Amino acid sequence: MSTTTTTTTTETATETQTQNGVEQKTRHSEVGHKSLLKSDDLYQYILETSVYPKEPEPMKELREITAKHPWNLMTTSADEGQFLNLLLKLIGAKKTMEIGVYTGYSLLATALAIPEDGTILAMDINRENYELGLPVIEKAGVAHKIDFREGPALPVLDQLVEDPANHGSFDFIFVDADKDNYLNYHKRLIELVKVGGVIGYDNTLWNGSVVLPADAPMRKYIRYYRDFVLELNKALAADPRIEISQLPVGDGITLCRRAY
Repeated sequence: MSTTTTTTTTETATETQTQNGVEQKTRHSEVGHKSLLKSDDLYQYILETSVYPKEPEPMKELREITAKHPWNLMTTSADEGQFLNLLLKLIGAKKTMEIGVYTGYSLLATALAIPEDGTILAMDINRENYELGLPVIEKAGVAHKIDFREGPALPVLDQLVEDPANHGSFDFIFVDADKDNYLNYHKRLIELVKVGGVIGYDNTLWNGSVVLPADAPMRKYIRYYRDFVLELNKALAADPRIEISQLPVGDGITLCRRAY
């Protein structure tokens, strides 16, 4: 979810912010703009200097296709996609899972990072959105790595947990879905990820709302999910089975390494 005003095309939008008592215009020229940085120019610098020059052509193509979708604020930001791609290579992930796919930008980042015989169990309630990005994924030659399941993730996870052979079998799991189920997912995923494996929970800084007073003005969907995100963050910090790092990348991503 976007943390600032997001456009539905790649055209520039503006938002007025007050800093030190002075009103300033910030320019958001990227769909899926999710930076928590106060300086929009600094975010653009990161994208243009470090992200776009290294962005694989299929990811660029899918990002531009997604920009035309009316729900494009749901997409993973380009800098987070780059981060996930590098992280997966660093940990040598091969068997992975993704809950919440949308058009597949983060899914493609994963598919490009894992080995040729790597696998991704991908779940989303909307196949139509997934199929929007599928031609790009197929053209990139990585569609064979993806096992897409349409529908709620919890029944699939429950089936996996029932089979002891699945316990500790996943190297990496990425969750970017319904925030009110994050803790329900975690209860199951901690059984499925291997010791030393990583679970990534997206949107854990939730538009910056996690530090706002409960009565602060917020968009309806931000307010609705805020308490679930706060509950998740507290639970992850208290879970002795994992080591965590909460990063201000995109809308906030918390990495959880299973310690035992």
